[in-house]
Amino acid sequence: MADNLPAAAHRFATVKPVSIAILAMGGQGGGVLADWIVAVAEAKGWVAQSTSVPGVAQRTGATIYYIEAVPGMEGVHPTLSLMPTPGDVDIVIAAELMEAGRSVLRGIVTPNQTTLITSTHRSYAVSEKEKPGDGIADPNLVISATDFAAKRTIAFDMEKIAAKNGSVISASLFGAFAASGALPFERADYESIIRAGGKGIEPSLKAFGAAFEQVLAKPKEDPKAGPEKNLPPLPATAGHPALDGLVQRIRTGFPENLHPMIYAGVRRLTDFQDPAYADEYLTRLGELHARDRAEGGAAHGFAFSLEAAKYLAVAMAYDDVIRVADLKVRGSRFDRVRKEVGVKSDQLLYTTEFMHPRMEEVCGTLPRGLGLWIENNKGLYGTLDRFVNRGRRVKTGTIFWFLGLYMVSGLRRIRRGTLRHQREMDFTREWLEKASALLPVNYALATEVLKCRRLVKGYSGTHVRGTSKFDRVLSSIPLLRDREDGADWMRRLRQAALIDEDGIALDGALKTVASL
Repeated sequence: MADNLPAAAHRFATVKPVSIAILAMGGQGGGVLADWIVAVAEAKGWVAQSTSVPGVAQRTGATIYYIEAVPGMEGVHPTLSLMPTPGDVDIVIAAELMEAGRSVLRGIVTPNQTTLITSTHRSYAVSEKEKPGDGIADPNLVISATDFAAKRTIAFDMEKIAAKNGSVISASLFGAFAASGALPFERADYESIIRAGGKGIEPSLKAFGAAFEQVLAKPKEDPKAGPEKNLPPLPATAGHPALDGLVQRIRTGFPENLHPMIYAGVRRLTDFQDPAYADEYLTRLGELHARDRAEGGAAHGFAFSLEAAKYLAVAMAYDDVIRVADLKVRGSRFDRVRKEVGVKSDQLLYTTEFMHPRMEEVCGTLPRGLGLWIENNKGLYGTLDRFVNRGRRVKTGTIFWFLGLYMVSGLRRIRRGTLRHQREMDFTREWLEKASALLPVNYALATEVLKCRRLVKGYSGTHVRGTSKFDRVLSSIPLLRDREDGADWMRRLRQAALIDEDGIALDGALKTVASL
């Protein structure tokens, strides 16, 4: 039967199609972007085909959308591929920087052919978040790799552009794609496809236009290695008598180079507890600064006082059940979540928190005497723990759970009398005494001991593991006390403790120190 078909039916296109791979995670609109590209190609008389393969890279999984498009020809039928072939992809669009890096590793980005379009913002992978320390991958390494791997790179923060214009990143990526000249169409052709969508037209057009202009003006920007940390300067006034008194204490009691850090600590502790608690912080910090000055701290730029200002505030603003409840019910948090998920004014938002309290946290929140009595009564403690120690899904949008957390957050008034507060203050006092005792002997080592407080964070099991590492690192003080390179070794131990949760790297580092 095939032999009886017209000759034209046997003709197939020999023109190489334009191949486009899109790498996007769930919620980033990768499917919408693929549909837009296919729609604009078909509107201009091209033949286009798109496929998608879901993955499990991060969050809800990264998906590869693959498109091939070829100019339409009368009586000629193109044969299009279903998957990208390494070494044969013309345009790669990555909705997140590390997805761009993965596309290079997969081999679908090639130096003689591929235009790489990527947003430089980050959506951190689980492997980055699970590190006890800073596990964030260096974004500049990805950009450097693309300089060699791709024929052309278009890279800037397209998520920021989308958010600024009230849209999603797919609109920004579409604008960058249009401006790249990957397909021989006019800007108006792309914009007409967005208008035909019928939803979120104006925000999408604004994000599209902003990204389009960015490609023309500056198609490549270096990504930021991490979030910017900019401490506000000490103000002339804080607008409240109690707070103004704290500002004045900072201004008159400490060197000017310490003011921004101390002011940040005061703000943190006022938010955590109250101005009186922040005043207590300044008193303790003043004592440490006096010792620093007496031991020649001026010659070191008061480095000891600077680290004390930072980590004493961290230690005094410890994570407890009261703090967690307080953060969960703040209006600013609900506003932030609504903004992040794009809730409209006529929509309702309900949040569900997963919480897994233990009896240890319950006793820590109780008055000191009562908490100790329950802990020492093993039978009672075990019985209560069987009831308390289980995971719960807390719906903070309901009156019952919201009021429950709100009442727990109100316990901040009695926080200083709780068992947890007593233990945190005892722990803080011992840590500061160890650091201060080193000042006359080894100033640099004393400063590094202060920095080790970053190992202790969170509550429950996280707090236990961090405290264990902290104790193990500081156990090396007698071995490092009289060494000129003692501070360097303390820094290495701290870094080793932050590498992995199980402390395997720290075990090896401690053995090395013991052999010195």
